[in-house]
Amino acid sequence: MFNDIGKLVVIAGLATVVIGLLLIGPGKTGTWNGFNWFGNLPFDFKIEKENFRLYFPMGSSIVISMLLSIIFYLFNKFIR
Repeated sequence: MFNDIGKLVVIAGLATVVIGLLLIGPGKTGTWNGFNWFGNLPFDFKIEKENFRLYFPMGSSIVISMLLSIIFYLFNKFIR
């Protein structure tokens, strides 16, 4: 039982590192800006007034939720 949980934690950690490198690396070199669309999706609400700023990224949250659901489904499918 703990062996399976350990595998899942290692895989999740590696996936987090890879995603982090994809997000940080190109921003430092300035050569690739593939995530400009993220945060500007439909249902990403931005309200800016004189002394008030609200950003509610509902569309981006839906995309992240779908991607994580697919990833966890595949982990569950291949680990068991």
